[in-house]
Amino acid sequence: MKITHTEIYRFSIPMEPFVIATGTMHFAQNVLIRIYTDSGIHGVGECSAFPMIVGETQETCLAMAKDFAKILIGKDPLDIPERMNDLLGYAAHNGTIKSAFDMALFDIAAKHADLPLYRFLGGQKRSVETDMTIGIDSPENMALSALKYRQQGCRILKIKLGKKVHEDIERVAQIRKAVGPEMSIRLDANQGWNFDDALYALGALAPFNIEFCEQPMRTWFDDRLPELKANSPIKLMADESCYNHHDARKLINSQSCEYLNIKFSKSGGILEAQKIHEIALQTGTKCMIGSMLESRIALTANLHFALSSPNVVFFDLDTCLLGHLVDPVIGGLTYDGFFLDVPENSGIGADADPAFLKTCEQWIV
Repeated sequence: MKITHTEIYRFSIPMEPFVIATGTMHFAQNVLIRIYTDSGIHGVGECSAFPMIVGETQETCLAMAKDFAKILIGKDPLDIPERMNDLLGYAAHNGTIKSAFDMALFDIAAKHADLPLYRFLGGQKRSVETDMTIGIDSPENMALSALKYRQQGCRILKIKLGKKVHEDIERVAQIRKAVGPEMSIRLDANQGWNFDDALYALGALAPFNIEFCEQPMRTWFDDRLPELKANSPIKLMADESCYNHHDARKLINSQSCEYLNIKFSKSGGILEAQKIHEIALQTGTKCMIGSMLESRIALTANLHFALSSPNVVFFDLDTCLLGHLVDPVIGGLTYDGFFLDVPENSGIGADADPAFLKTCEQWIV
């Protein structure tokens, strides 16, 4: 089997503004690719650029996608490690757009094996319940959002923080008061605090029964994470500090956090995500599968990976519920309330709606 060509789409999804500590997103800056082969099988991949986190924009992803597509022409799509090495040999970093190619290659491989991706990866079905994320707003509005989600049956909230520390504490206080003691609450500061603010905030927030806090400080304070962990009454999860399995190894060995957040946009896709998971599994470090602002295409691939990764016990797969104004996907994962399931089709089992694709700018390489 050989790769013949790749279709590249500007897969912009209109959405309600979404605010985190490092910026505001007004639309999902996504890119869709389809890798075609001479056997009649094609693979689908999607990535979501989040420039204030990974430094990639939709424009950089599109530019790199055209170069990557040229590199892969005529090569075997089933040798995924070598294909990803081809891309790494051309350009370091750029994990976001690499993850779309990785995803499409795994889609091809699973379709070739006539297996749903989770079974191709050696997984099995289990119960998966996502949290729901609340973007930064006034404490009153965030509490209203939390109450709305609770009334819809949500049992796990993820609260975005990382602005002024005293306002952040008030945000959590009002949310906990609104939803009561039963709901699980997770925090995500998105690198918004310095060490002193993080230490103060984590101590002040502990009485609100917090499951964990993601990425309290900027990555340039990673050397202080062990000290923060040792003094924090709330467990810490590394997100922006953990891109690849080398980051995971260093974080674990330095006792910098209790948990790791795996995202394809950071790892460059499933292949590297598997390596992070393996290191975490060997040390008993539990993981979350997270996401940026992907549609149900990439979220379905995320769920397939999670189903094949027993050490992934936290699920943050709510991105298409966070204000996407259209659903440009056919097939793919389904939501039963806040519980998720994947289809039994071969491969990822999701693709773009042809009607939506007609509205997207396209390139063929």
